[in-house]
Amino acid sequence: MEIKIPAVGESVKEARILRWIKNDGDYAKTDEPVLEIETDKASDSVPSPADGIVRIMVQAEQTVAVGAVVGRIEPGEAPAKAAAAPVPAKADAPSLSPAAARVAAENNVDSASIKGTGRDGRVIKEDVPAKTEAPKQPTPAPAAAVPPPAPGTRESRKPMSMLRQRIAERLVHSQQSTATLTTFNEVDMSAVSDLRAKHKDRFKEKHGVGLGFMSFFVKASIEALKAFPNVNARIEGGDIVHHHFHDVGVAVSTERGLMVPVLRDADKLSFASIEKKIAELAGLARDNKITTTHLQGGTFTITNGGTFGSMLSTPILNPPQCAILGMHAIQKRAVVVNDAIVIRPMMYLALSYDHRIIDGREAVQFLVRIKECLESPERMLLEI
Repeated sequence: MEIKIPAVGESVKEARILRWIKNDGDYAKTDEPVLEIETDKASDSVPSPADGIVRIMVQAEQTVAVGAVVGRIEPGEAPAKAAAAPVPAKADAPSLSPAAARVAAENNVDSASIKGTGRDGRVIKEDVPAKTEAPKQPTPAPAAAVPPPAPGTRESRKPMSMLRQRIAERLVHSQQSTATLTTFNEVDMSAVSDLRAKHKDRFKEKHGVGLGFMSFFVKASIEALKAFPNVNARIEGGDIVHHHFHDVGVAVSTERGLMVPVLRDADKLSFASIEKKIAELAGLARDNKITTTHLQGGTFTITNGGTFGSMLSTPILNPPQCAILGMHAIQKRAVVVNDAIVIRPMMYLALSYDHRIIDGREAVQFLVRIKECLESPERMLLEI
């Protein structure tokens, strides 16, 4: 039986072999992952097509076409296991993502001892301790792994991942093909913070998911998109195409780069449904299980640089979308309210927009609408 690179999307023509999970000569069962691949969209594992012995034909780090034969499964029996002394029964080992399995193997970590925080308890890379003898450190922001240089080495070189190359192409295209401007405002997060603090325990008890800030921003953005439909449109040739639906992309940072899974028909989702869907999509992205279906489309995007401490930034458009909202870190600052100086949790907001379709007045009013919805969240419930 041949091991082939599977088709993962209409626009995906090639893939890079990240690593072979099985070594040449290892035994594999049907549907057991044997190698991990990466495309310009995402990464995934390839299962064995049958029971048998793995024979590797194309080594890791090679780029091949979709449908290419990279190995085969030869008839063979699983190696006999030596008799072992009875051991106490223990719970099933947790399911590991490919990245987590690799880190666990490199650091000699017993996967059964790891508590997973991914979807359905799945162990992701960030759950694996760096060393078994040291306590787990706070998880840093995801970044591409850079091996330490050899002594005396002044520079090193590594190929860009296919996903990073694709991101680079899209960013350059965005800058060259749009008339991008950014407008800023700031929002007092007191009302949202108070609402979350008051209801977060009952919300989680009832819905099984935490009440985060992102659901408020998704809801506020939808209210603004309804009020200013040009922001929810795209340019196609000499036409302006207005979308009468609201598919909102939420940027997720992963170890392989930024991904933007899409909340379909977000205007029809409740706060709880938005939080559940965001958690599900973020888990798929970080476990390298995201598919092109999750990433395609989208009429508007929200990105949260505040997760990493950003105070202010100018987000880059995700064409053919014509606008993107940037969230930032919440900081307590002295502000004037009713002629009195008070301390409030404040956040800067940034809206980057394509000036070819959106006028400056619209962009400013759009951001003001979001500000109003967040500072008086009951407006979103009453749709006023």
